[in-house]
Amino acid sequence: MLRAAFRDYTFDRFRRDLVAGVTVATLALPLSMAFAIASGVRPEQGLVTSILCGAVAALAGGSPVQISGPTGAFALVTASTLAAHGADGLFVCTLLAGLALCLMGLLRAGAVVRFIPYPVTRAFTKGIAVLILGSQIAPFLGLPLGESGTDIVDRLRQLATNLDAVHGPTALLGVACTALIGLWPARLARVVPGAMAGLVLAVLAEQLLGLQREHGIATIGSTFGAFASTLPAPHVPHVDWSEVPQLVQPALTIALLAAMQALMCASVTDGLTDRRHHSNRELVGQGVANLVGPFFGAIPSTGAVARSVASVRAGASSPVAALVHCGALLLVLLLAAALLPRVPLAALSAVLVVSAYRMVPWSEFRRLAHWPLADTVVFLATFALTIFTTLTLAVEVGVVLAALLVVKRLADTSRISVGDADSETEGPQHSLVGRDVPEGVVVFRVFGALFFGVADRLDEELERMGRAPRVLVLRLRKVLAMDATGLHALEDLHARLVRQGTHLVLSAPHAQPLAVMTNSGFIERLGPENVQPNIAAALDRARAILATMKAS
Repeated sequence: MLRAAFRDYTFDRFRRDLVAGVTVATLALPLSMAFAIASGVRPEQGLVTSILCGAVAALAGGSPVQISGPTGAFALVTASTLAAHGADGLFVCTLLAGLALCLMGLLRAGAVVRFIPYPVTRAFTKGIAVLILGSQIAPFLGLPLGESGTDIVDRLRQLATNLDAVHGPTALLGVACTALIGLWPARLARVVPGAMAGLVLAVLAEQLLGLQREHGIATIGSTFGAFASTLPAPHVPHVDWSEVPQLVQPALTIALLAAMQALMCASVTDGLTDRRHHSNRELVGQGVANLVGPFFGAIPSTGAVARSVASVRAGASSPVAALVHCGALLLVLLLAAALLPRVPLAALSAVLVVSAYRMVPWSEFRRLAHWPLADTVVFLATFALTIFTTLTLAVEVGVVLAALLVVKRLADTSRISVGDADSETEGPQHSLVGRDVPEGVVVFRVFGALFFGVADRLDEELERMGRAPRVLVLRLRKVLAMDATGLHALEDLHARLVRQGTHLVLSAPHAQPLAVMTNSGFIERLGPENVQPNIAAALDRARAILATMKAS
């Protein structure tokens, strides 16, 4: 991927990558710190994550223009893991997530992750956006909600009972920064993103008006103390191996969210650049980034859609833009660490509020009434679970619902029917039109996938006939896939037909079903002569069987 990205690389492309990298760094600076604080860690850890994980993912990943770093999808899982297991537990959790991502890529699961249905991915994203908005109530309004306010319902309840504790100057600053970021003109955003403009405004206000000293507005410095001005040395914390089993679930949640977001981000940038990313390599790249980052205090990382799109629109054409973005953030960390503690937390909260609001088009809720009922139910169930339960449970149930939705779609498009000349739609070689179906022979046509969702329909059709035929011809030309349960159902059908004295003949099976049946030994038990390339040959085989039965 790196070789392809740098093919025909010119000085003009380097110049555009340089501009894009610096531009996206101005967007990544406030977002990295904001997501770190939302995750329960120090703000500089967000910058370290963007610098280190962003560089590793750019060099090892499969999407040449993607920008990686901390995102809102992880903030809540990271915060809950940190609260329950401490920094050492978060370290192990992130390593496990990185390992899972690498395994997903090596096992070529990239295509599978991309097939998670749209209602599930959108419901996750919307639910996470709501949770991020809820998590910003306290810093945005200056409310002392305390540690118990982690659940959104609990936060809203405490907000209702603590309205008199709203800190006016903090809320005013939060509203002003939100308005500035949200209304920042698009033409200016290509030079200075709205998030950076809001951050600069807040720092200038703090400098000129003494917001923290005169008005009690919390800043990074007043909350977290001095800002580290160097990259941390690699460190391996103490690992309590007895807690590792409890970290598997949140680690898998982080891995799945990282995979979904990275591949979604890669698909978005593909549409902007007319390129194709390598999904499995991207998963490995993100996995390696999450294996390296924790040794330097980084939090979970993945592809960031907003930052990647901003980079492409600024002219990015290769991983150089992502590396420049990392270098620019490193310079800020080394040279401007004394200014960052002056950033008011309300300004970072405003950055998160606007970012969460822009994560998804909220108008999609109006479209639910026009979706198929099953999709709407899956969307609402996943959305509700994301908001009102743990994100881990929401991911698990969402994946199960996604699988059930796929099964339902396959079942809806698969059917079995009795074939005759009047209902024929095949071409001449495979058509029953003008062909004589001997007495005692029944032809079944199977459409779609022969899997566990439709296997029982074979039995239902035979029971509907009442009397078993002498020869049953299964036309499998329209069956493109068969799973183990479909194979088992076919084997059971064959065994029952044998007991009833009925012969089974298969017509024109496709490559995948034929390979499944051959590898399992079913074709050998059935008899290779009972597998024919078209319906004409299958009927000839049926006549031969009838002749043999009559002679005996």
